[in-house]
Amino acid sequence: MHQVNVIGAGLAGSEAAWQLANRGIKVNLYDMKPHKMSKAHHSTDFAELVCSNSFRSSDSDANAVGLLHYEMRKLGSLIMESADINKVPAGGALAVDRQRFSSYITDKLKSHPLITIKEEEITTLPLNQETPTIIATGPLTSDSLAHSISEAIGGEKLSFYDAIAPVVYKDSIDFTKAWYQSRYDKGDKFDYINCPLTKEEYYSFVEELINGEKVEFHDFEKPTYFDGCLPIEVMAERGSDTLMYGPLKPVGLTNPNSDVKPYAVVQLRQDNKEDTLRNLVGFQTKLKHSEQVRIFKKIPGLENAVFARLGGIHKNTFIKSPILLDGFLRLKSSPNIMFAGQITGTEGYIESTSIGLLAGLFMSYLLNNQTPPTPPRDTALGCQLAHLQDDTSINNYQPMNINFGLFPEVEPIITAQGKKRYLKGADKKKAITQRAKQSLDRWLDELK
Repeated sequence: MHQVNVIGAGLAGSEAAWQLANRGIKVNLYDMKPHKMSKAHHSTDFAELVCSNSFRSSDSDANAVGLLHYEMRKLGSLIMESADINKVPAGGALAVDRQRFSSYITDKLKSHPLITIKEEEITTLPLNQETPTIIATGPLTSDSLAHSISEAIGGEKLSFYDAIAPVVYKDSIDFTKAWYQSRYDKGDKFDYINCPLTKEEYYSFVEELINGEKVEFHDFEKPTYFDGCLPIEVMAERGSDTLMYGPLKPVGLTNPNSDVKPYAVVQLRQDNKEDTLRNLVGFQTKLKHSEQVRIFKKIPGLENAVFARLGGIHKNTFIKSPILLDGFLRLKSSPNIMFAGQITGTEGYIESTSIGLLAGLFMSYLLNNQTPPTPPRDTALGCQLAHLQDDTSINNYQPMNINFGLFPEVEPIITAQGKKRYLKGADKKKAITQRAKQSLDRWLDELK
C-alpha cells in the first residue's frame, strides 16, 4: 500500500490527509503540537482557526468564495463537512464554532484507519526520502523548517512581512478620467493605467493617508520595514512631497482627458494574465480595510472601484510557486516534495484548504502512475491553481483570495440586432458560477 507523509495538520494538511486516506493511501500526519506551539496557536486540536471564525459567503451563485465552498463539498472536503456541521448564525456568511470545528476534524483524522498521527516537529525538508511528502505548514512554519525550505529552493528567504497592494477590477475604473500609458511610452502602452490628481487632491490624499486608522499588529507580528517596500502611509509620514517623488510621480505621462498637467499620478499595473485585475503600484499598506476603501475611492477614476483584494502587511511564509512548482504542486527540483496551503501563496482559510484538497487528489493519482486530471480553468479550483502558475506575477508574486477577477471572461450575448452585449454585475457573476458548475460536473465524471 502506498504511503505519504503530510507535514502540518492545519486546514490544508488536514484536508490533504483526508483526501489521500479516503483514496486508500496510508498517511503519516505530522504536527509539532502539543510539544511545540507557535505564538499564534492556543489549542492542541488540528485545523485551528487563529484569526477569524468566518469562511465568508456561501452563496455559490453570486460569490467566488461561495462557489469554492460548493466545489469543495462536491469533492468530499472534510473541512467543509465540519464547517457545515458546526456552523453558527452569521447572516449570509458561513461562520463556525471554532472549538467544535477543530475538535470534529481532529476526531475524524485520529479515528481514520489509514491515518497515523505523529506528534513531532519536522525541522528539515525530507528531500532524499523515498516516501512522498506534502508540506502544508502554513504561514507560521517553524524557523528551522523554513530555513531548510529556503536552502532547498536556492537560498531565497521565506519568512518575512509581505506587503500587499490593493487590487481592483479593471472594469470598475472610470476611463473618462483614467488612461493607458507607460512612463515615457516605454513598453506596451497598456502596461499601466493612470489616475491623475490635482495639487489640492494630492495633498488632501496625503493627509488622509497619515490620519487614516491603521491595523494594530500582534506582538509576534511587529514588522521591520525596509525602504524598498514601505507602506504608503509611512512614506507619506516622511514628508508631504515624498509620494510625488516616489510611486505617485507624474513624470513621463500625458493625460489625454485634460489639458491640465497632473500634479501626481496613481498607476495601476496588470495583476493577472486575463487583465481583469489591476493593482495600485506602491500602495502596500497597513490601513484598516474600511479605511482603504474610503480613502482610495477618493482617487480620480477610482470613485466606483470594486476591490478584489485589499492591502495588508503581515508575517507570512510562502514560496514563489510560479517558479518553483509544477502543475501538480510538486517542487520541480525534488518531485517527491509537494506543497499545499498558504505556503504556496494562497490567501484565506478556504483557499488554503482547497490547495490541500488538490494536493491530496493529485498525489493519489501520481502514486498510481496516472496523470492527475486538473480542475477546469473556469472553476474556482482551477482559478486557485492558475494563480499559483501565473508567470506574469513572478516578480511581484503575492497571496491572493479567490475572486471573480481570476476567472476567464464569459462570452458576450449576441442581441437580436447582431450586437455583442457584455454581461456585468450580478448577471456576469451568475454566468461565471453557472459555467463553473457545469465544468465541475464534467470534471467529476472524469475523476470517477
